[in-house]
Amino acid sequence: MARRVAEFGTTIFSDINVLAQRYQAVNLGQGAPDFDGPPEILDAAIKAINSQLNQYAPGLGMQTVREAIASHAQRFYRQKIDSATQVVITSGATEALFAAILALTDPGDEAIVFQPVYDTYVPNLLMAGVTPQYVTLRGDQWSFDPDELAGAFNPRTKLILVNTPHNPTGKVYSVEELAIIARLCQKHDVIAICDEVYEHILYDGVQHTRLATLPGMAERTLTISSLGKTFSVTGWKVGWAIGAESLVNAVNQAHQFITFSVASPLQAAAVTALALPVTFFENLQTVYQAKRDMMLKTLCRAGFKVHPPQGSFFIMADWREVAPAHLQGDVEFAKWLIEAVGVACIPPSFFYRSSEKPLGRYLARFAVCKKDETLAAAAERLSKLANA
Repeated sequence: MARRVAEFGTTIFSDINVLAQRYQAVNLGQGAPDFDGPPEILDAAIKAINSQLNQYAPGLGMQTVREAIASHAQRFYRQKIDSATQVVITSGATEALFAAILALTDPGDEAIVFQPVYDTYVPNLLMAGVTPQYVTLRGDQWSFDPDELAGAFNPRTKLILVNTPHNPTGKVYSVEELAIIARLCQKHDVIAICDEVYEHILYDGVQHTRLATLPGMAERTLTISSLGKTFSVTGWKVGWAIGAESLVNAVNQAHQFITFSVASPLQAAAVTALALPVTFFENLQTVYQAKRDMMLKTLCRAGFKVHPPQGSFFIMADWREVAPAHLQGDVEFAKWLIEAVGVACIPPSFFYRSSEKPLGRYLARFAVCKKDETLAAAAERLSKLANA
């Protein structure tokens, strides 16, 4: 096994899923809905398959899909995108991120990440020979220190990765925070990669702003998103990157030798998805608001101290008041919760660098992207903690 991958091991998501199956736990770990997407999108994929749209798509992506993505950007963000040159379709946001890192950095470069950081970012950077520089989100609002962020920039900094709405915390970066990031990117000539896969999963009237729409950022921001979260089709792995022609061309240089192209019938269905009326997106937020609120009540009643998220699929909760005193950290707690209570969560220490894993020691991440009956089953089991 090559050194570049030897230390990675299996992801915590795989480990938790195996345990959850073994103990028949209600799985609130992985951020994958346990329900299907809208019927019209599924029907569009079936229609495409039955229309013999089953061979390779163009590497950049089908033109109709790129046009739909550009229209979506204009509709929701008033962002003007040239679909012919400023969009590339990838195998989910995951490939878009990896291709972007490979395409826009050289070994020895540095990239800034905010921790807790989604677990694919750092391995992607390390495989590309890039050194991650960590800036920590702290407090109930998961805020960063502007001075700490400024201090992370140096002549070797090539990229900053921004995930908003954020996984695992549910933070939505404010316009003021994005402006700080924008000023530093321009001062140090740094490219921003923005992972916005939860762009339509927002709570309490919070608004999502694209960093690319701030003054001076259009030419130095690569925005990444996907179908999976918004339309409940995570298994399709249809993602995209949009940005300046030079950035997209660079990403495509890597993409063409990773996956080359993305499933044609699923791309065709993406056109239908992205063209759904605004009422779909409004209802999506209403549905998820109810799921989040239901799960917040469940966790509070069980005795957790919760951090209400502004967006995404997830709630972070402090478990110290509900667990046996002998548990030493979030991994032990997650295993105990599966085995003793029958509910699965993700231990967030895996989202911190090794020396700072204690920052996630007393937290647990719960996913709300489940059927109401799944959340109700979890609530019933978690209620035992309140009576313990």
